[in-house]
Amino acid sequence: MAKLDKCTPKLMDLASSRGGAKGERIRRIKDMLLENNEVEVWREVAIHCLVVCLGEKEEDLFKEFANTQEIEADLEKQVMKIAIIGDLSTMELNHKTGTIIVEGIRILIGMDISRCCALLTGIIYALNLSYPKELKYTC
Repeated sequence: MAKLDKCTPKLMDLASSRGGAKGERIRRIKDMLLENNEVEVWREVAIHCLVVCLGEKEEDLFKEFANTQEIEADLEKQVMKIAIIGDLSTMELNHKTGTIIVEGIRILIGMDISRCCALLTGIIYALNLSYPKELKYTC
């Protein structure tokens, strides 16, 4: 996470320079920092901005659920996702946790979103899985 913290200011500057629809989505994501300015939130915002900057859809990596019952109902359909339990539009950390889902199975549960992203990359490598085609630049 220290490397991400070191790169975050440059990444945020790069993301801020984008225009058009991508720039608008990035500004919406960065507005989350106005509500909560903690390190974990900066990391999460940086990752979301990176996904948008690389031209990929946030929905391909993240899926938002209101509670764990919704995850159970949708679990079999998910191939590789980070399930966010809580409201994606708010940055209240005590209400948001991440769960890594690979091929319909919850691998890791109850971590912050930035840690889920880092560990998902490690899981893909360790299990020798194929990266999802829609996330070829992010993962």
